[in-house]
Amino acid sequence: MLNPTDKTKDALNRGLRKGLNSYVWLLKILLPVSLATALLDYSGWMHQLDFLLKPAMGAMSLPPAAALPILIGLTAGVYGCLAAMAVLPLSAEHMTLITVFVLIAHSLPQEGIIQAKSGINFVKTTLVRLAAAVLTCLAVAWWLQPAQTDAAAVSAGLREVPPLAAFLQKWGFDMLRLCIKIFVIIFSVMILIELMKAYDVIDGCVKIFEPLLKVMGLHREAGLLWLTGALFGLGYGGAVIMEQSRELNLSPEEVEKLQLSIGINHSMIEDPLLFLPFVVSPVYAWLPRLAAAIAVVYLVSLCFKLKAKPCPEV
Repeated sequence: MLNPTDKTKDALNRGLRKGLNSYVWLLKILLPVSLATALLDYSGWMHQLDFLLKPAMGAMSLPPAAALPILIGLTAGVYGCLAAMAVLPLSAEHMTLITVFVLIAHSLPQEGIIQAKSGINFVKTTLVRLAAAVLTCLAVAWWLQPAQTDAAAVSAGLREVPPLAAFLQKWGFDMLRLCIKIFVIIFSVMILIELMKAYDVIDGCVKIFEPLLKVMGLHREAGLLWLTGALFGLGYGGAVIMEQSRELNLSPEEVEKLQLSIGINHSMIEDPLLFLPFVVSPVYAWLPRLAAAIAVVYLVSLCFKLKAKPCPEV
């Protein structure tokens, strides 16, 4: 049996090794997808396609101008959405609806690929997040009853296009900061998990969240993975989730429920806080997508039960 010093060293070595493997795995996905999305945004094509979402905007009680931040949020992420919201003539209710939608469905190309590598089909998780965003937005719109005023569509002049070299330089600096942040988080989480394993404290942590996991319809074994996604998001926590999913030997049903849950409801601290200046009440930044995640997990559980139910003999 190892003494505490050797046990700690062994856990640190395992954590560093797994952290490095996970970090390299994530960068191979994050960097090319992020660059492709940024160049697509720079080209202006995304901004010219917003008219395709205008009919859907009306159905969700949103003005046509809301198509722009939603489209940018779907592809480029919450920061791009916030930048677009900041310059649009939108009411507080409309900004609340955009917040609800984008918090559930954002960065779909990047996060969809990360989740696909972590154990769930890209198309499935993307479509579920889109459906959850639309339905949740409809429910919140019914509750808020926003005024049907037409905030004028964004003019082309609102979008200033910097020189390509300056744009790529900014992207490079932004990604460097992001990669440093991801580096710190992944290595910290991996080392912490290995230390928790070495000293048998994981079960105690999972027990704390067991009542919440039960309400959310998730298995207790998925507790640590759910907490990782909830706190750090898919970009930061995806590699950790991938690594630990393999070790826990979760069933395909539990992996799917976990992935769909954290796909809809992740980064529960950072992302909602970014939107608070635009939202009427903090309640709308947290509760709608949590409710959507719970509903989706129960629907998935029902689908698995129906599939497993034997057909009646004729």
